[in-house]
Amino acid sequence: MKISRWVTLLSMSILIMVGSCGNSENEAPQSDVVTITFWHSFVSSTVPALEKLIDRFHAEHPGIRIKAQYIPTGDALIQKLITSVQSNTAPDISWVHADYLGDLVEAKAIYKMDRFIQGPQGLSEEELRDIYPALLTYASWQDTLYSMPMEATNMALLYNKQLFREAGLDPEQPPKTWEEMYDYAKKLSTDLDGDGRFDRVGMFIPIFAAAGPMSGWMTWQWLPYLWQAGGYLVEKDQSKVLFNSDAGVAALTLWKKIFEELNLSTFTTDYDIAFSSGFVGMSMDGPWALPRFNKIFSHLDWAFAPLPAGPEKQATVAGGEYLTVFKQSAHPDEAWTFIKWIIQPQIQAFWAMESGYLPMRKSAQDYPEFKQYLEENRNFKIFVESMDHAQAQRKIDFYPLQINQYLAEAIEAATLGEQDPRTILDKAAEKSNKLLAKARSSAKQRASE
Repeated sequence: MKISRWVTLLSMSILIMVGSCGNSENEAPQSDVVTITFWHSFVSSTVPALEKLIDRFHAEHPGIRIKAQYIPTGDALIQKLITSVQSNTAPDISWVHADYLGDLVEAKAIYKMDRFIQGPQGLSEEELRDIYPALLTYASWQDTLYSMPMEATNMALLYNKQLFREAGLDPEQPPKTWEEMYDYAKKLSTDLDGDGRFDRVGMFIPIFAAAGPMSGWMTWQWLPYLWQAGGYLVEKDQSKVLFNSDAGVAALTLWKKIFEELNLSTFTTDYDIAFSSGFVGMSMDGPWALPRFNKIFSHLDWAFAPLPAGPEKQATVAGGEYLTVFKQSAHPDEAWTFIKWIIQPQIQAFWAMESGYLPMRKSAQDYPEFKQYLEENRNFKIFVESMDHAQAQRKIDFYPLQINQYLAEAIEAATLGEQDPRTILDKAAEKSNKLLAKARSSAKQRASE
């Protein structure tokens, strides 16, 4: 009995020693590890970069584990978020679009960022100023910050240098104004088989079905033209929309003019495939497309350039995805630790080089490795430099999805139909303003109760 007891104790001691050796200096005992559930909608091509990001976080924070879960974006994501809040199964952190914030705030589902920014592990005013202002606008709802941008995106002009040469255009001088863009679009368009229709089009105008999943993508690409003409989407006080202003009419007239004169109603909407085949001279896209374009356009001489300036100014649209912390989280401070870590300039530089997204901090460009990366990746550099004139749309706090739908319907109707842009935009504005009036009325009623 004494011998067997001694053997048992010795075996237990060995097991304990082996177990202790299994924990490296950078790895906390499993019982002390906090798990943070992170919902995201990154596409498959971005997931490897996300995994590298999370692995780096784990190495630096052995006491926190990030459990990343893919959730389809769009309506599926917001519906799942609302359902999870109602069933008390919300994630700790979720990747959201700016349009979701109003629903999540009204559901009392997410924290104000001030809870963390003003805390012991907060952010200084200097750090907040280092974030592009347009992104902080999107990250807020009714002027209150409820999220933090994870990265940035914008739009630039994609063009085929070889087609420029064939049309007698300088491939190192892409269009810089609306007038040049229209002129180049005409010169680049060619009827290759003599049937009276352009087989090669000089400019792809992104007109998609307003009732389809690409409607938001269409309106997002139209916004810079509204701004370039000096317009805005909505009044600052959200009393009425402004997309039917003279600027909006000018922007939509430009799109309609190019669309009709190039007969794009008969052209494919798969512009990237057409571009790869040499049938599109110019189009628009964002930095997230660069990894794919580098592969499928490898046989072409192509480049990105800043969007041409309009009558009033140069502008592109800023965007990105935003991270929120849910009130149901059992570990909100650890969730904030992950978010604060991601938005460090050096991590933003690392994430940008791995993912193809743009850094949301200006000072990320100060890191030598990132400077070298920009020099070696000139197309990516165009997008980074374009952030200097990137603009955020004025927020529409109530009925944003419906109002954007009305705008999408107007863009589609004006380009495909016979009615003039002003008439179409006025109709969309009338419907939108009724919704804004309804929102104001409801707000007054709630305030009086």
